[in-house]
Amino acid sequence: MPPDPRFFPPADSFDLEQLAEISGANALQKGPADIVYTDVAALDDAVENLVSFLDNKMYLDQFRETKAGCCIVLADYADQAPAATNLLVSDTPYLAYARIAEAFHPDADRSYCPGQADDAVHPSATIGEGTILGAGAVVGLKAEIGKNCRIGPNSFIGDAVRIDDNCRLGPSVSVRFAHIGANVTLSAGVRIGEAGFGFAASPTGAVTVPQIGRVLIEDNVEIGANSTVDRGAGPDTVVGAGTRIDNLVQIGHNVRIGKGCIIVAQSGVAGSCTIGNGVQIGGQVGIAGHLNIGDGARLAAQSGVMRDIAAGATVSGSPSVSAKQHFRQVATLSRLAGAKDS
Repeated sequence: MPPDPRFFPPADSFDLEQLAEISGANALQKGPADIVYTDVAALDDAVENLVSFLDNKMYLDQFRETKAGCCIVLADYADQAPAATNLLVSDTPYLAYARIAEAFHPDADRSYCPGQADDAVHPSATIGEGTILGAGAVVGLKAEIGKNCRIGPNSFIGDAVRIDDNCRLGPSVSVRFAHIGANVTLSAGVRIGEAGFGFAASPTGAVTVPQIGRVLIEDNVEIGANSTVDRGAGPDTVVGAGTRIDNLVQIGHNVRIGKGCIIVAQSGVAGSCTIGNGVQIGGQVGIAGHLNIGDGARLAAQSGVMRDIAAGATVSGSPSVSAKQHFRQVATLSRLAGAKDS
């Protein structure tokens, strides 16, 4: 799917040659010549009038099957493109994508100021029966808040955000580019839907990649104080039903968290990870990007996770290994150092 137009309406449309000029890539026409491209999308979501990219060989299978009308790709992979997909060939596909996404979405981080101080709830917003807004709360254009919610003082609900029934938002919470399920608790200072950390390197410095996905939080989720859940870069960031996230946790863009997970304080999950159902993540765990954590896995406190974790596995250490191996390594090191039991 392209970005949700309620949050990210495209500014313009472009043909293949225009996209080549914008991106600095070389156009290679394989499919139809007369397509006008209207937006960007992930490889597995794109269709004929959308642009996607391949910058990581982990996604080659998706590239071979993509229905995107145009794809940005390294020359080495051009011959693996579907027959109907036009190409933009670039030595730096992610940088080329960043420039194209910016052309479609030059103002992807808007919706901070929906009204004046004396008009903090936009007239188009919908507030459900029994919902209470604390002093200084701001509700944006076409936002929807369900029944019996409590919105804390100085909280911000951005344009087109949807919050279902019986939710509790603490003081100074902000929610943007998101759909929040029912019975969700967001504690003080939580930030939902801010831009993920996405940039492409260029000879003149970092080029910001527009973050044009959403955050989808399912029912019965609790998120602790000052934790952050970034919106997707294209695909959505998802937090599954019943998950509990402690204080001071960072969830990166495009992360998909399963149902019933536990994530303890000061942990960080880098972008595009998939975390299965029932996963337990201890305090100060760091998970590198693009990894898969299987159902029921357990990650001990301060684990540094740099590879996929199988379902049901228990890991610890940095870099993380099986818990048994980690403690054997600790014991061996202790013996080598001549340490004595206290």
